[in-house]
Parts: sequence; C-alpha cells; structure tokens
Amino acid sequence: MTEPVSIFYLILNASVVVQVVMGILIGGSLISWIMIFQKGFALAAIRGHAQQFENEFWSGKDLGQIYRELDAEEIDQIGLEHIFASGFKEFTRSNAQNAIDSDRVMQNVQRAMRVALAREEERLETHLSFLATVGSTSPYIGLFGTVWGIMNSFRGLATVNQASLAVVAPGISEALIATAIGLFAAIPAVISYNRYSAQVEIILNRFEAFTEEFSSILSRASQKG
Repeated sequence: MTEPVSIFYLILNASVVVQVVMGILIGGSLISWIMIFQKGFALAAIRGHAQQFENEFWSGKDLGQIYRELDAEEIDQIGLEHIFASGFKEFTRSNAQNAIDSDRVMQNVQRAMRVALAREEERLETHLSFLATVGSTSPYIGLFGTVWGIMNSFRGLATVNQASLAVVAPGISEALIATAIGLFAAIPAVISYNRYSAQVEIILNRFEAFTEEFSSILSRASQKG
C-alpha cells in the first residue's frame, strides 16, 4: 500500500502558477489576520474612551474645564473627545466675535462637528475595505489556481499510454488545495468584516447621538449668552 502524499509535498510540487496563487492567498490571509486583531483592539479602545468620556461629560463637570484638560493632553484626540473638542473650540471662537448671531454660531459649530464626525468615520472604517476585498476575491483566486492545476493534470494525460486515477489524482489534489487556501483566507475575513461593520455602525450612531445632544446644549448656552 502506498503512503498518502502530504499536503506540503503537493504544494512544493505544484506548478509555478498554482504556487504563486497559493502564495498570494497565504499572504493575504496573514495580512487580514493582522488587521483583524488590530481592528478588534482599536474598536475596543474607542468604545472604552467613549464610555469614559461620556461619564465625565454627563457628570455635571464644567465643559470649559473638560476642554482645557483635553487640550492639555499630548495624545491625539479620538472618538467623542475629538467631536467635543472640535465643537467646543468653534463655539468659543465664534462667541468671541460679537458680530455673529447665535444661529450663525450654531451653524459653525455643527459644521465643525460634522467634519470631526466624518474623520472619525474614516478612522473607524480603516482596513474594512481590505477585509472585504480578501473575503470576496480569495475564493475566486483559489478557484483560478484549481482550474489551472486541473488543466495541467488533464494535459499530462496526453503524455502517458494508460490513464489511471493514480496518474491524475496528485495533480487534482494539488489544484484543490488552492481552493481550500482561498476559503481559509476568505471565511475569517468575511466574518470579521460583517462583525466589525456592525460594531462601526453602532459606534457611529452613538457619536451622532452625542453630536445632536451636545449641539442642543451649546444652542441653549448660545441663546442665554
């Protein structure tokens, strides 16, 4: 009885095109796994910062003091801190110009917060497009390698006098490995993309709700002033 051929043997003895396909898929899979972990940690950090900032914001602490503390920090502001700082900075600057009425002040404030919100949305969606690309294209790339390998296997039949399963099986096996690697790369990327997209939407809804509430607070403060 012959020993079964190992997967590594089939990969090493595959045609150059199939090996290139496998290399692309393995590289894409490794990069996607790195981005999956990075994105998970980044979203967890943003949620934690948002919860911490909301607790401080709604504690009744003076908004000017919160802004000064954020402005004194040397780290970059992200999430709700960025939106708050952008809105409060524009509110303070516009109020310093006595010629601007309250409606114009709020228009400037809302514009500044919309810009900050757009930048946060861009930050949240970083790497998602790559995961979507890996998830959608990897099976097709693997299928291309499989089709190419099967074509080579059947072309090899023309050089033998008697066709048998033992002659064709190794070539078909190495070709099917490309599809397996493609699925291995695609499935985690698709799952992570769907999960992180849902989390990003929830976080953005939270940011938008805060923007509306903070805008209302500044609007009342502008009218009193």
